[in-house]
Amino acid sequence: MQKNINLQKMFLEKRYSEIIFIIDHQILDKQKNSAIMNLLGLCRILKSNKTKEDLKLAIKDFKAAYLKEINTQDSLEAFRNFVNASVNLYDFEKTIGNRQIAVEYFKEALRFLENNESFYSKNELVILQIIRIYKRFVNIKKVISYLEKLINQNNNRPLTLCSYIYNNCFFSEWDQEKFLHYSNMLNKILPVYDKKKLVPLSQSIKNKKIKIGFFSADIKSNHSVTYFLKTIINHYDKDRFEIYLYFNNKKTFEDQTTKYFKNLINKFVNIYVLSDERAINLIREDKIDIFIDLMGITSESRLTLVKNRVSPVQILWCGYCNTTGVDGMDYILSDKNLIYNAEKHLYKEKIIFLPQIWNCHSGFNLKRSFNPSPFIKNKEITLGSFNNFSKINDEVILTWSKILKSIKNAKLMLKPSSTREIDFLADKFCQQNILDSVKFVSSTKDFTDHINLYKEIDIALDTFPYNGVTTSFEAIWMNVPVLTMKGYNFNSRCGESINKSLGLDYLIAKDEGDYVLKMNELVKNKDKLLNIRKLLFDNVISSPLFDAKTFSRDFFNILLKTVNK
Repeated sequence: MQKNINLQKMFLEKRYSEIIFIIDHQILDKQKNSAIMNLLGLCRILKSNKTKEDLKLAIKDFKAAYLKEINTQDSLEAFRNFVNASVNLYDFEKTIGNRQIAVEYFKEALRFLENNESFYSKNELVILQIIRIYKRFVNIKKVISYLEKLINQNNNRPLTLCSYIYNNCFFSEWDQEKFLHYSNMLNKILPVYDKKKLVPLSQSIKNKKIKIGFFSADIKSNHSVTYFLKTIINHYDKDRFEIYLYFNNKKTFEDQTTKYFKNLINKFVNIYVLSDERAINLIREDKIDIFIDLMGITSESRLTLVKNRVSPVQILWCGYCNTTGVDGMDYILSDKNLIYNAEKHLYKEKIIFLPQIWNCHSGFNLKRSFNPSPFIKNKEITLGSFNNFSKINDEVILTWSKILKSIKNAKLMLKPSSTREIDFLADKFCQQNILDSVKFVSSTKDFTDHINLYKEIDIALDTFPYNGVTTSFEAIWMNVPVLTMKGYNFNSRCGESINKSLGLDYLIAKDEGDYVLKMNELVKNKDKLLNIRKLLFDNVISSPLFDAKTFSRDFFNILLKTVNK
C-alpha cells in the first residue's frame, strides 16, 4: 500500500519515467493490480520522450489492467484508456496496413464490451470512447446506437442530442417529422440565462448601416463553407452594411483563409474560450442587427447563443440544411426546390426562399479549360465520388455496386477526407464482390491536386439521402455531370436543387432503380454524356451556381426586407 501511495505522489509530481522503472523492475507481477497497470500505461503515454512503441506498450498495460479486475472502477478506467489509446494509435498510423494492429485492438475492445455490457455500457465515458471507434470505422449506424444509449440514460447534454440528430441525416430512416421532433427536444434542453446578467438586446435603428454577424467554426483551411461565404463577403455594399465574423475554434492560429476574411470585414473575433453568457454579451454589445448561423447542430455549434438571442433577427444558412428546432432561430434560407409549401410546418423556422438557389459558390482562382470525358482515351467509364465517406451508407453501396456490375469495365474512384476511413468501406465493397472495381485515392492537402482529380472522372455519383454540396459544385465547375436522386427534405434535396438550377432534371433519379437505369443509359448514349459536359463548360459560370454578383444582390435584398419588418 505504501508503494501505491508513493507512486500516486510521484504521478502528481510528473515523475513518469521513474514510475515506469519501479513498476517494471521492482514490483512483483502478483502485486500488479488493475490500478498499478493502469498507472503504468498512463505514464508511458504522458512521459515527455514517448514513442509509438510506448503507445503500443501502454495499450497492452491497459488491457492487462481491465482483464485483472473485471467490473470494478479501476478496470472501467483502464478499459476507457485502452480504447482511447487504440484510437490514437489508429490515427497516428498513416497507411492501412500499419493500422491493422490498432484495428485488432478495436475488435478486442468491442468483444470485451459485448461480454460485459451490463457493467461497461452504462458508463458515459466508455460509450463516448466506443463511439470514437465506430467513427473511425465510418460505421454511423453503430454511432447512432450508442448515442441512443446515452439518450436513454437521461444524458441531457445538447451536444449529445445534436450528434444524434446530425448522424441520422446519413440514412433514410427518419422522415422530416422525426427531425422536427428531436430538434424540438433539443430546444427544450438548451439553457436559458438570467436576463439580468445579459446586456440588453439592441433594437434596429433606421437610417444606419446594418450590422450582420456570421457565426462559424470553419473559417479556416479553405473549408467548404468559406467558398459560399466568399460569395457574400466579396460583393457587399460597404456603405450600407457592416460585417462581423464570430469564429468558434480552439485553434488560435490564423491561416491564409482566416486572414482573407479578416481583411474584408469590420470585425473578426474568436469566441471559443468565452462562456455562453460572455459570448452573448459580447455579440449584444456589438449591436448586431442580423445574426446568421452557419453551423446549425453540426460540431462546434453553439445554439445556446441563438436560444438566448444575440440579435433582433437570427437566421440559419449554409452549414446545416435542416431545422434546428430552436425558438430563437427566426428564419432558414432555402429555395423552392428544397422545401415545398406544404412542408413549411415541418420546420420550426420561417422559410425565406431565395429567388434562384439557396447557395452560390465563389469559384476558384484557377484557369478553366474544357476537360474531355476520360473514357475517350481510357475506353472505360470512370465514376467518382469525393463525398464524405459517412454519406456512403449501405443503400448507396448497394446501388453503386449494381451499377459497377451492370457496366463492363466501369471503375469507381473514391477519395476520403482522411486515409483512415478507407478500411471499413473497403470491407463493404468486398462483401458486394466489386472491390476490384473500386479505386481509393489518397487524401491530399494540395487543393490543385484535389480539383485536378475530377479530370479523371466521366460522371460523378451523388450520395443519398445526404447529398454532396461542395463536391457537386466542384465537379460541375470541372464540367463533370453529377447524377443525384430525389429527396424528402431540405438536406436530401440539395442535389436536386443544384441540377434543376442547371436545367439538368434528367440527372435526378426518382429512386435507386432509376439511379441505376439513368447511369446505364448515359453510358450507352455517350454522345449525350459528351453534350452535357460541353453544356456545363459553356454555361455553368453564368448559372445560379456560380453567378456570385446576382446571388449576393438577392441575398442582401432579402436581408434588407427581413430587417425592415
